[in-house]
Amino acid sequence: MFTLIEIFKRYIKHFYEYRYWRHKYFYGNKKLTNNHYKYFCSDYFEIPLTSFKNKKLLDIGCGPRGSLEWANMAAERIGLDPLVKNYRNLGIERHKMKYVNAYAECIPFKDKYFDFVFSFNSLDHVDNLEKALGEIHRVLKMGGLFLLITEVNHSPTVCEPISYTWSIIEKIKKYGFQLIKEKRHEKISKGIYQSINQNIPYDMKDRSSRCGILNAKFIKIHNSNLI
Repeated sequence: MFTLIEIFKRYIKHFYEYRYWRHKYFYGNKKLTNNHYKYFCSDYFEIPLTSFKNKKLLDIGCGPRGSLEWANMAAERIGLDPLVKNYRNLGIERHKMKYVNAYAECIPFKDKYFDFVFSFNSLDHVDNLEKALGEIHRVLKMGGLFLLITEVNHSPTVCEPISYTWSIIEKIKKYGFQLIKEKRHEKISKGIYQSINQNIPYDMKDRSSRCGILNAKFIKIHNSNLI
């Protein structure tokens, strides 16, 4: 059960998140592009498209762009987002992927269901980081991949209430994941994907706690003792 304060905070967060996407939709002539997802889900993480054939894919906090439209070779492609009912006003019915209205803290799929889980610019949007990571671990098959793109060291906001440092990698590993590869980028003002494309390595010698972009590929290697 949620307290009245938690319900109110969630309502305010949903209001601003939907307003953001609604603005993007109408100022983009009722069109939201999704061309960049294919690159960031595959080539950027050095995963050939053939690896997704007949696999089950889950995108956490997918938004309304159609983030898995590129994956027509997959057996199943699910976009998870608590605003799916609102997104139906933004054209998602045109997409071939399936949208599920749910939170990352309570993913409505059975254990070890997915082969790939993506969280692109969404992990810091959850309400409870520990529950979300536990659920991601639960629904991912043994040997499955968890691909993460996230901002670190930012101050909490209404839409991004979770804030963490580079140590988020060690936290994720405690849930039964092994880190395969990571990249750390300096954040520029234009956005998270633009920061990655700018490709400026984050200066770890600079001790100031400024924002950065973390991109990490994990593999599920064993069950977590935190769940």
